[in-house]
Amino acid sequence: MKIKWKTLLVCIAIPLLVGGLAGFISKNSMSSFALLNQPWLSPPGWLFPVVWTILYILMGIASFLILTSNAPQESIDSAIKLYGLQLLFNFFWTIWFFNLHLYFFSFIWLIALWLLIIATTLSFSRISKLATYLMVPYLLWVTFAAYLNLSIALLN
Repeated sequence: MKIKWKTLLVCIAIPLLVGGLAGFISKNSMSSFALLNQPWLSPPGWLFPVVWTILYILMGIASFLILTSNAPQESIDSAIKLYGLQLLFNFFWTIWFFNLHLYFFSFIWLIALWLLIIATTLSFSRISKLATYLMVPYLLWVTFAAYLNLSIALLN
């Protein structure tokens, strides 16, 4: 199988740009986030951009596998639409949580994101097993993020 490098790079760049834009918009609110009461399992702040960068790269590779698969175009289109929708929810969660401090609303939004990630992963599973596996760390991290989000909402 010949790798379509330009397509792969675009697929990786899209989630990285979405996450980078959300991070850029929210960068001024990180100091106020540090002052919040944190839950017991809260990781150090430096870990978040590292983990998200890895997850965005994995998501990008997964979307590449879907886009370049031999699956019916209808299946690919459906999977990519779900993927794009969950990316949109991912982007706005950052704004609701970090910029607007809407912690309970952010938690509900995160549950919707979590469900969209499951739907995307299931959709991917019908096309590429590897793409499915690449989405699992993202689902696990968002599950952990839901714990952090709810804990912060309750503690603050």
